[in-house]
Amino acid sequence: MSKLKETQLSTEQIYKGTLLDVRRDEITLPNGKTSAREYIKHPGAACMIPVLPDGNIALIKQYRYPVQSEMIELPAGKLDPGEKPEACAKRELEEEIGYSAGKLTFVCNIHPAIGFASEKMWIYLAEDLVKTVENTDHDEFLVLMPTHLDDAIKMVWDGKITDVKTIIGLLWAERLLK
Repeated sequence: MSKLKETQLSTEQIYKGTLLDVRRDEITLPNGKTSAREYIKHPGAACMIPVLPDGNIALIKQYRYPVQSEMIELPAGKLDPGEKPEACAKRELEEEIGYSAGKLTFVCNIHPAIGFASEKMWIYLAEDLVKTVENTDHDEFLVLMPTHLDDAIKMVWDGKITDVKTIIGLLWAERLLK
């Protein structure tokens, strides 16, 4: 058994919304004392690194309210109840950028916010894209930004891309596609 393991004694749902499920757990610490942990229970998400037919990466720009900024990102989305990550990746790719992938390759898992959320994200390389129809959610507004991989990597190193899933996805893309 781990000398660092914390054990849940009880859990309380503090808030339940359409996106957020905020919890407060009472736990036993490794030294036997008790404490509390507050976190967001998250269903997981899929992120895609879409390689467009011309070889560019399909980045998107969208306004992210929590940080009050337009962010440059890779397309991604939350898993629906019971949905497998690969199915989510295919669905979100078509919804957000209007393409279906002929080839979807699992790249890695990440945990983007381990200090306050249980979210696990699956990152996929999406290739052999075929144009379909964009079908964003009613409250989702984004702009497609086809970008050469070298330019996208430069945006990471220049601090223009700060979204963690996008940084990790682009660095994996650089490794896999070069």
